[in-house]
Amino acid sequence: MIHIEIEKKIRTYRGISRLIVKDTIPAGSVTKVHGPSGAGKTTFLRIIAGLVEPDQGKIELNGEIWLDTAEKINLSPQQRKAGFVFQDYALFPNMTVGAHLQYASNDQALIQRLLQIGKMESFESHKPQQLSGGQQQRLSILRALALRPKLLLMDEAFSAMDDELREELITELKIILREFGTTTIIVSHHAQETLGFADRSLKID
Repeated sequence: MIHIEIEKKIRTYRGISRLIVKDTIPAGSVTKVHGPSGAGKTTFLRIIAGLVEPDQGKIELNGEIWLDTAEKINLSPQQRKAGFVFQDYALFPNMTVGAHLQYASNDQALIQRLLQIGKMESFESHKPQQLSGGQQQRLSILRALALRPKLLLMDEAFSAMDDELREELITELKIILREFGTTTIIVSHHAQETLGFADRSLKID
């Protein structure tokens, strides 16, 4: 279970607004985060990951305090070990598909399984610039899964995939996330993208 209670001023095209989120997310669930553009959905994920610090708040995962501004506790992203699928993929240009996964894990059996899940077996020696947008997106997801994260954060993670591939991948993701006991939070602008994946939703206004 993850308990989140955060506040932060954010700059939007409408000026300065305040991002306020209070939620308790059940362990093993998949939560879809939605709301209007500029509401702070990506900032919300980055706060959870430890990449952005809120003005005030508290984040607790399975009894471990990740953030408590009142007590001056703020674990680093490395200490939090959350898997993060970035909207821009954030891949290393000089690393192959296989090297990306090996960077995250030395479990060769898991790496081969992830390549199969993402239908990337034949691209193991390819670098990001040799991949399509959908393939880069899949690699970003596989790399995050290679960490066996207790918390997986996904920012528009299926936007570059066609419907058939996305549905197949979601089917496989549900299986492996259940095995890992991973709690997932996914930002999406389109309801169709998370159909059959998310089991709860959180709206940010």
